Amino acid sequence: MTQTGISAKDIEALRRFDTCTLSNAIERFNIRPRNEGFMLDGPACMFRGLPPTAGYAATAKMRAASQPVSGHCYYDDIEWWRYLASVPPPRMVVVLDADDPPGVGALFGELHAHICRAMECVAYVTNGAVRDLPEIERLGFQLFAHKLSPSHAYAHIVEFGEPVEIGGLTIQSGDLLHADLHGVQTVPLEIAAQLPAVAAEVLAEERALIKMCLDGKFSIERLAATIRQFTEAQKC
Repeated sequence: MTQTGISAKDIEALRRFDTCTLSNAIERFNIRPRNEGFMLDGPACMFRGLPPTAGYAATAKMRAASQPVSGHCYYDDIEWWRYLASVPPPRMVVVLDADDPPGVGALFGELHAHICRAMECVAYVTNGAVRDLPEIERLGFQLFAHKLSPSHAYAHIVEFGEPVEIGGLTIQSGDLLHADLHGVQTVPLEIAAQLPAVAAEVLAEERALIKMCLDGKFSIERLAATIRQFTEAQKC
C-alpha cells in the first residue's frame, strides 16, 4: 500500500480501462457532478497509440520566456526533483506554464523523460509545450500538451507542490489521475479500489446492448427491457 491507502495493484487495474469507461464508473458513485473532474479544454494526447495510464500528480509551475533568477539549466533544480521523489509512485508530472502566452519553450523533452522514467513517472501534463516526441514515444512515456516547441528557451521551475489549474481542472499534489487519448481526469481516492469492478460491469452492460443491436432481432421493446434490467441492477 502507498501512503494513500491505494495499492499498486489497484492502480494497475485502473489502467485496464479507457477514460470513458472509468468516467462512467465514477458517475455511478454520485460523489461529484458529472461535468467536473476532467479537463474541459485540456492539452492534447501526444501518443494516441499508448494505453491508458494512471498515477499521482506531482505539480509545478514553470516559465520559459525570461531567465531564471538563479541557476542556468532547465533541469538543475534539485529541490524540484526531491519534491517529485516525495510523491508516491507511479507519478504523473503536471506543470502549469505560467507565461502569457504559454509555450514559449518546452521544459519537457528527452532528457526530462529519461529522468522521470527513472523516478517511476508515467506521464507529463502541461498547458504549454513539449519536444523530442520520437525519442519520448519510444520510451512508452505519455505526454499531454497544447503545443510543440523546438527549444526549451529559458524553461525553469518557479514553484512546485502547489495546486495548478489546467484545462479548467484544479489538480492538487498527490491527486490520483487517469488519462489516455480522450484526456485527463481525476480519480476520487475513496472509490479508487472499487472502480475496476464497477468499470467491468459498465463494459459488460455496454457489450450486451451492442450484441442486441447486432443480432438481427432489435426492437424498441427489447431495448427498453434491457435498459430496465440494467437500471434495476444498479439500484441493488
